[in-house]
Amino acid sequence: MSNILEIRDLTVSYGGIEAVKGISLDVPEGEIVTLIGANGAGKSTTLKTIAGLVKSKTASIKFMGNEISGMTPDKIVTSGITLVPEGRRVFPNLTVKENLRIGAYLRKDSLEADFEYVYGLFPRLKEREWQLAGTLSGGEQQMLAVARALMSKPKLIMMDEPSLGLAPLVVKSIFDIIKTINEQGITVLLIEQNANMALQAANTAYVLETGRITMTGAGSELLRDERIKEAYLGKSKKEK
Repeated sequence: MSNILEIRDLTVSYGGIEAVKGISLDVPEGEIVTLIGANGAGKSTTLKTIAGLVKSKTASIKFMGNEISGMTPDKIVTSGITLVPEGRRVFPNLTVKENLRIGAYLRKDSLEADFEYVYGLFPRLKEREWQLAGTLSGGEQQMLAVARALMSKPKLIMMDEPSLGLAPLVVKSIFDIIKTINEQGITVLLIEQNANMALQAANTAYVLETGRITMTGAGSELLRDERIKEAYLGKSKKEK
């Protein structure tokens, strides 16, 4: 399987401090790939750099074989990459449907089929189509953030902590949607504090620690790794 995204030597510094230290990673087309690691490991910075929101002077970032490092965020969205940011970032004073339209702001074609698509994934959003986004629950806002990103018709969707602050039942629902989106042909690059859920969902996983990739492998393999269990899953070596 070919890689839809290839990153080489990604280094990002903030005020002389290296947040990401020359990492390289591949995202195979059609897969779910996850980055796990503690807060401050450089995960969000990596996604923001891919999205063009943060600059790297060293990185080569190729999407579908084309170099995108240095491109503006709008050009990167147009190329087929979209980001669901941490904290949802919906527009609270706009309705659900208006938020969805903003997700498609670079498109010139008809949106009706896409509204039906995202409402099919998230029936609750259809029910609240004319409700102000700021009045939605946290789970509903996360659904809206994902649906808004899908309105740009991405080939690769990046998600930054989609389960953060959500109840367990809502988290399961969000991960079910992530798997459905992937099954429908969209590649997923996922950052997630809930390492257990992320590794269960992922085909491939990378562990990022203090700006460096320290482990990589199949999600199922890392889920069984004793070091991962101790560091991220809250399980000791003696636990069966």
